[in-house]
Amino acid sequence: MGSCSRARAGAGAQCMTMMVVAVCVWVGRAEDPYHFFEWHVSYGTISPLGVPQQGILINNKFPGPEINCTSNNNIVVNVFNKLDEPFLLTWGGIQQRKNSWQDGTSGTMCPIPPGHNYTYRFQVKDQIGSYLYFPTTALHRASGGMGMLKVHSRELIPVPFDNPASEHVILLGDWYNRGHKTLRRTLDSGRSIGKPDGIQINGKSAKVGSDADPLLTMEAGKTYRLRVCNAGMRLTINFRIQGHSMKLVEMEGSHTVQNSYDSMDIHVGQCMSVLITAKQTPKDYYFVASTRFFKQVLTSVATIRYAGGNGGPPSPDLPPPPPESSLGIAWSINQFRSFRWNLTASAARPNPQGSYHYGKINITRTIRLANSRHVVDGKLRFAVNGVSHVDGETPLKLAEYYGMADKVFQYDLVKDEPDNNVNKVVLAASVKNATFRNFVEIIFENQEKTIQTWHLDGYSFFAVGIEPGRWSISKRKNYNLLDAISRHSIQVYPNSWAAVMTTLDNAGMWNLRSDMRERAYLGQQLYLSVISPEHSLRDEYNLPPTQLLCGVVKGKPNLALYT
Repeated sequence: MGSCSRARAGAGAQCMTMMVVAVCVWVGRAEDPYHFFEWHVSYGTISPLGVPQQGILINNKFPGPEINCTSNNNIVVNVFNKLDEPFLLTWGGIQQRKNSWQDGTSGTMCPIPPGHNYTYRFQVKDQIGSYLYFPTTALHRASGGMGMLKVHSRELIPVPFDNPASEHVILLGDWYNRGHKTLRRTLDSGRSIGKPDGIQINGKSAKVGSDADPLLTMEAGKTYRLRVCNAGMRLTINFRIQGHSMKLVEMEGSHTVQNSYDSMDIHVGQCMSVLITAKQTPKDYYFVASTRFFKQVLTSVATIRYAGGNGGPPSPDLPPPPPESSLGIAWSINQFRSFRWNLTASAARPNPQGSYHYGKINITRTIRLANSRHVVDGKLRFAVNGVSHVDGETPLKLAEYYGMADKVFQYDLVKDEPDNNVNKVVLAASVKNATFRNFVEIIFENQEKTIQTWHLDGYSFFAVGIEPGRWSISKRKNYNLLDAISRHSIQVYPNSWAAVMTTLDNAGMWNLRSDMRERAYLGQQLYLSVISPEHSLRDEYNLPPTQLLCGVVKGKPNLALYT
């Protein structure tokens, strides 16, 4: 693929005289309902681990408000930034079809200045499931500003399990008592933010024997849905419930084969839904969350209560976590392999999930990405194939759209294969050209001793394989080419690899990043530029007329380049 700046220069000149048109996102969608939200982002005192600190609240809440919608609904969120620094939200695995303008990353949008507002507009097109929204600017996620976006199936589309008595959102993850400003100064000085201070569960932390409000209350004999997300900064969490097994039914927008588990590993940025049935002696039980693959095990509990239960408090004997060290990695890989796509269930549309036979599509491109850790000029950096991404003043997508890419970044610094010179690192904005509608295989290679989690905006991909060691073409024989989960994140264990497959059919500029915020902040991310050769509204929307402009495109006319 050639340079987008060259491809779009002529189109930009032709459109200089065109009138600014209304946002095309909404053309032809009047039949789909709208949900309107007004969010005020502000500082406030929170105490997730019992230590008061400055947190980031949305409408005075931490975690933030839930977005509760149905497949194909239109979402309009007017965000007022009352912080003292710029702010952006991203919408997790929501695919934002043809609309990377609303993706909420520094490479696609100008941040909302302090004292200003911006209205996000997007459609949850052909999606269901559980998603995490969170801030992407300035390590804000370390102080809050996150919540869950739930997308339900339309009434006419059958769900492969009975309606639960109720459903409950659980956002958990590691937490630092130091606020985001302190943590950012630490990273800017060249040092790691180090180990977290504890685990929070819905903004709270409790120890065995402490008196706290219940996480949820169940009635005997009824079944409940728990939507669980790991909203932490760096660590995998294992969660389990005293005396109760959990049935996995949904993961990152896909219905799963309904296996039962005593405990679940959930990696940073991932979400899943489990069902639990209240069939034990009516009393209190502990929901337990503990860290994985880390020298010091951090644990927090929350109470699950039976209505009318008179059996007393929870037992202090917590269910044990999975093993650690190499045995723990093997245990977790085996759990990953047990996750299967429910091929007979309908998704957001009435056709079965398994009607898309991804395993029979020829691979047109293989991209191998290796993460690495470096010290550059005495400061800590992380890289992908030897390139450590640096955010600039101009969002990469805006520079590309206005034909000014060559003033902001250089394409394809990240090659399709890792550089054998592991000590070489380049600090620069990182954009990789990708061909529209190619079916690509992406291999994530982790040669470090810490677990990784990767996320791709704008797409779901099929997580076809994870194994220890180095990847080679011969490893394809071990891929799951039938019923791998369609999802948007993938973990990569220490000294291991993970393989995913996807069709690049969503035009735009999309962020591929580490979901560990320290690593993403210090360069372990890149952008995929996926451009339709037709330059048509059929494939990508025009720049919204209300879009904020900054950097080298500040003051430019709002051009409608596509027709």
